[in-house]
Amino acid sequence: MREPTVGRMLVGTVAAVTLLVGAVGCGGSEPDHAEAATVAGADLCGGDAVSADAAEALRVITGSSRFEASGAKSTVANAAQELTDGFAPSVTGDGDVCRIYAPDDELRITWQLSGSAPTDDPASKFTVLKMGERALTATDGSFLRFGCRSGKLTGTEPAHIDIGVERGGMPTEPEGDPDALKDAYATVAHSFSLAMAKELGCKNDGGLQAAPSLDPA
Repeated sequence: MREPTVGRMLVGTVAAVTLLVGAVGCGGSEPDHAEAATVAGADLCGGDAVSADAAEALRVITGSSRFEASGAKSTVANAAQELTDGFAPSVTGDGDVCRIYAPDDELRITWQLSGSAPTDDPASKFTVLKMGERALTATDGSFLRFGCRSGKLTGTEPAHIDIGVERGGMPTEPEGDPDALKDAYATVAHSFSLAMAKELGCKNDGGLQAAPSLDPA
């Protein structure tokens, strides 16, 4: 039997490497955030929750103007349906609206039903703003509570709904101008709150104006 020539050995080696690369490339691993499709801020969370001002605020918070595309169920409409499905007077509950992923940041947008208008004193890190029943903002998050009277929500008293915007992941010291960060978080919370109020059909949009009020109360 003749020994294989150098040429044949090289051909066989290249073919083996090609097959190995093909097998790795055809694996079923999920793409990481860097490989996922990216969208502008205004297209996040269903496309009707992030105003132009809120999209700019997301850039201030995260340092990015491109974000991982939201999941099909990560919308204000879906969150509003979840809220109304389990609603009853004096019943509390909570859930997610959307997660926002930037290259180095994660934001959680949440909703919560509270039993009454706010009466407790906020933590010292928060600045109180003149929006809804109460709006609180800090350098790492914001919460806005508004009252909602709607045919979708039973009862004689208004429902009290909180929208929260918080950083996800391991806590780190926020970077950037503190006042700009506070305004940015409050702007995002207002945008999602107004979208939720409209989706629920709240009378007078739950008392929320078309633009956020960033003046301290």
